[in-house]
Amino acid sequence: MARVLIVGATGLVGSELLQQLQDDPQVTAIVAPTRQPLPANEKTDNPVGEDLLALLSGLQQPIDIIFCCLGTTRKAAGSDANFRYVDYQLVVESALTGRRLGAQHCLVVSAVGANPRSSFLYNRTKGEMEQALREQNWPRLTLVRPSMLLGNRPSPRLLERLTAPLFKLLPGKWRSVAAKDVAQTLLEQAFSPGSGVTVLESDQLHRYGNVH
Repeated sequence: MARVLIVGATGLVGSELLQQLQDDPQVTAIVAPTRQPLPANEKTDNPVGEDLLALLSGLQQPIDIIFCCLGTTRKAAGSDANFRYVDYQLVVESALTGRRLGAQHCLVVSAVGANPRSSFLYNRTKGEMEQALREQNWPRLTLVRPSMLLGNRPSPRLLERLTAPLFKLLPGKWRSVAAKDVAQTLLEQAFSPGSGVTVLESDQLHRYGNVH
């Protein structure tokens, strides 16, 4: 049985994961801070506010597992600094909150191509975020690196609509993956034995997702 914190519960992967957590009998309590209220659920505590860091700092109840599904794009963020704030600082601070609350396992949605030495802002930020999480010395850290995510977004991204057919044809880890499969992988990993750092590339997410 587990008490979990999920950050990014309204995003494409996060919303799929939240539903699966609510349906899973292994999960006894969920904390899901969001900007907009979630539908009521007896297992879910939903602190609401515009300032995620303030919401995180106010959390006190112990947890066992933290999931972080935060992520945006440079275009949506409006600037390099805003993008980095979401995809680096908020993720790192979310993980630190998990440690403060007693979590032993941190599971994070990163991205294919994450590399702290990349010349591309997106890949470099994801890589630096992963590096920062490794330096937190988690008993167990799981990093998933999906390629283009497939699913029903509230506000579809034009570029993703145009390139989605191409990504379905790409080989290996570059092939697009359903957000539902990513969520299923996170849940599977959360309750499987292990220790240290696990990195799952996009092609592995297909495999896990197809098991369920």
